Amino acid sequence: MTAGKRLIPIYTSRGDCDAFLDYPYLFNRQGEWIGWVTPERQVYSVHGHYVGYLSDGPRILRKQSSGYLKPRRTPPPAPQRISPPAMTPLAPMMPELPMGVFDVLLDYPEMLPAIDFGDLKEDMD
Repeated sequence: MTAGKRLIPIYTSRGDCDAFLDYPYLFNRQGEWIGWVTPERQVYSVHGHYVGYLSDGPRILRKQSSGYLKPRRTPPPAPQRISPPAMTPLAPMMPELPMGVFDVLLDYPEMLPAIDFGDLKEDMD
């Protein structure tokens, strides 16, 4: 992390901080790169698969019926691993999720694996 940049904590609907945004990169609690955010706030995994969108919460949400037809995107160059802070601010009050929307970090964290893991990783030849 460069001096002067601020990591933005990304919360679950339970109020736990489970990721960090150092725009455009997303990192897990261990500081591993797990995805990125587009200028349109769409979230993609390190393997280029659509995951969901970044809400104002900030949470990573996904409509149950979305994403299956979105094309895979080429990930940006891999960033350096970060050292996440030991403490984060309390989560803001978040509205209930509308019907048909789920919290990715809470319900399907496997959609955001680190670069070396994940079922959607390309097989090596």
